[in-house]
Amino acid sequence: MNYGRKTPSTYRSNPSVYSHATGRSSTNLHSKSRSMKSVQIPWYRKPILKNNDYIDIQKCALLTGFFSIFVAIFTIVTAIFDIYCLGMAAPGSTHYGYYFISYEFVYVGNVHVRNSLIVCALFSLIGGFATLITSVLLVIALRKEYERKVVPWLWTMGAFIVFRFLAFLLFSIVNDLIFAYNVLMVMCWVVILGGLSYGWTVVWSLYLELADLTKLEDLAHLRVSFLETSYFFLNKKLRFQMGTMASLHSTTHSLAGSRPTTPHSTVSTIPVG
Repeated sequence: MNYGRKTPSTYRSNPSVYSHATGRSSTNLHSKSRSMKSVQIPWYRKPILKNNDYIDIQKCALLTGFFSIFVAIFTIVTAIFDIYCLGMAAPGSTHYGYYFISYEFVYVGNVHVRNSLIVCALFSLIGGFATLITSVLLVIALRKEYERKVVPWLWTMGAFIVFRFLAFLLFSIVNDLIFAYNVLMVMCWVVILGGLSYGWTVVWSLYLELADLTKLEDLAHLRVSFLETSYFFLNKKLRFQMGTMASLHSTTHSLAGSRPTTPHSTVSTIPVG
């Protein structure tokens, strides 16, 4: 007898069946939640727009490409015109002769603001050429469904929209909107920036769909190539086994058909008596 000590009860130490079931179910739930989190697509990889009864993403993306070509040409022309006007209407300059336009709408105030307008016009000229090149590549890529060639246009157009929005704010603040040219430019760029923003979302959505299709095609090609390789090696292995079995069968048949010649088994041909 052990006084002062309690022997551990085997009945109490046996784990419950329900505790095992609860632990396993909780483990399965945690694993499922982790797998679902790994499968979930990030928000920036989800298409913003999808095909419906009113929108065809592919046609809208192609129209966006042609529209961006027009915007690029328009930007180049207006940037050259703004640089020319700012150069001709420089403070302290004197011009003689007949001019077909009046430079009263050109800003001639603060030197730093005027230089900022010239810099915006120069960068708009560079951005116009970059947008023109990438827009032509975009149209070609959309016709052939090459999603990788869409990426340069997405980056270029995104930067172009942000820059032109800031330049639009500067232009609309510092210039007098009592002149027809300034009012016309403000109205045009409001429409252009809205159209380019919508077009960028369309092309981005189409790019994500094409990228997903390309991934599925790559997986399908990989699976087909794996099956072809497995079939080739399996066929080669079966041929090797069949050749081995055939050689063993012929060896066994030859061993069974040959009888050893002994002195007792020879037949004498000498006549008796």
